[in-house]
Amino acid sequence: MKPGLENQHAPQTGRKVKSDDCRKRYAAIDLGTNSCRLLVAVPDNAGFHVIDGFSKVVRLGDRVSETGRFQQSAIDRTVAALRNCAERMANYGPVAVRAVATQACRQAQDVDAFLDRTKRETGIELEVIDPSEEAALTVAGCGDLLRKGYAHALVFDIGGGSTEIMWIATPRGEPARMIDMISLPFGVVSLRDEFGAESLPSETFEELLKRVDQHLQPFDQRNGISQAIAANTVRMVGASGTVTTLGAMYLELPRYKRNRVDGLEMRFDSIRLIGAQLAGMTCEERIAHPCLGHGRGDLMLMGLAVLRAVCERWPVGKLGVADRGIREGILAELMAADGHDKFGPKLQRGIFEI
Repeated sequence: MKPGLENQHAPQTGRKVKSDDCRKRYAAIDLGTNSCRLLVAVPDNAGFHVIDGFSKVVRLGDRVSETGRFQQSAIDRTVAALRNCAERMANYGPVAVRAVATQACRQAQDVDAFLDRTKRETGIELEVIDPSEEAALTVAGCGDLLRKGYAHALVFDIGGGSTEIMWIATPRGEPARMIDMISLPFGVVSLRDEFGAESLPSETFEELLKRVDQHLQPFDQRNGISQAIAANTVRMVGASGTVTTLGAMYLELPRYKRNRVDGLEMRFDSIRLIGAQLAGMTCEERIAHPCLGHGRGDLMLMGLAVLRAVCERWPVGKLGVADRGIREGILAELMAADGHDKFGPKLQRGIFEI
C-alpha cells in the first residue's frame, strides 16, 4: 500500500468539520479486488468536502481468477477492513451509505457466503455492481478533470481484477455523455497471479501487450477513437493505482500525497522512462520504494503493461492523473438524490454535468 494512503482523505488542514456542523453526511465504500476504500463527506459550494477516509489493501481477489473462490485469509482481511469502515461511519451518522463491490465479487463462486458474512459481522450490505455501473461511477467521480477544452475524453481504470475503458463526449457548453465503455477481464492482481511478481521477460511483456490490444482494437474501430486523436480532440485520463503511483514517482515525492498527484499531467515519454526504471528493479526494490510499498510493489509491472498497451493504441501524448473514481461518483449520486443542486444534472445515466 502507498505509505500514508490510509489517511489520504482525512479532513484537510483548516477545513475540519466542526462538532456542531449540522450538514448531512454521506458515505461511500468501494471494495475492489485489491483494496477496500471509504469516504465520508458533506456537501459544500464546490460539490462536497471529505471529512474522513480510509483505504486498506486487502487482496480480496487473490487467486480468484485461478480457483474461482475467495481465500479464507483474504476474506478475514476484508471483513476486518469493512469493520473499520463501519466503526468510522458510526462516528458521523451518515444519512445515506452506498457500498459497492466489483470484479472479485463478480467472479467468485462463493460470493453469497462472503456477502452474508460481511453483513452479519459489520452491518454493511455490499452491492455487487456490473462493469457498466462501475464505469459510470468512475466517470462521475472524475468530474472536472474531463473538461479541458477537448471534444472527447478517454478514461481508463486499471483495477485489480478488471480494466474499464470509457469513451466520453465532452462538447463545449453541453453535458458530457458516455458514448461507450469496455471492461477487460483482467487487472493487476489477476495478471500477477498468472505471470508472477518478480519480472516480465520481454517475450511475456509483448504477449501481454498483444492480449490487451486484442480488446482495444475493436473498441477503437467502432468509436473512431484513433481518428479523433489524429484530429487532436481527445484528452486521456487514468484513474488507477498504477497511474497515481507513476505520478508520485514523476514528482519524486518522498511519500504519496494525493493533493500533489490528483490532476497532474504526464507526458508519455516520462511514463516510459519511469516504467523502464521500475522494470529494472527487483520486486523487493519496488516494494521498498516509498511511493509503492507492499500494497503495489508486486503489481506495478502488470499495471505498466496494460498502460503501455493503452498508450500505444492511443498515442495522445499526455495523460491526466485522477486520484478519484467510484467513491466520489457514489457521493455525487447520493447527494444529488437528496436534492443538492450541484449534482442534479450529473445523475442522468450516461450524462454527466462537468
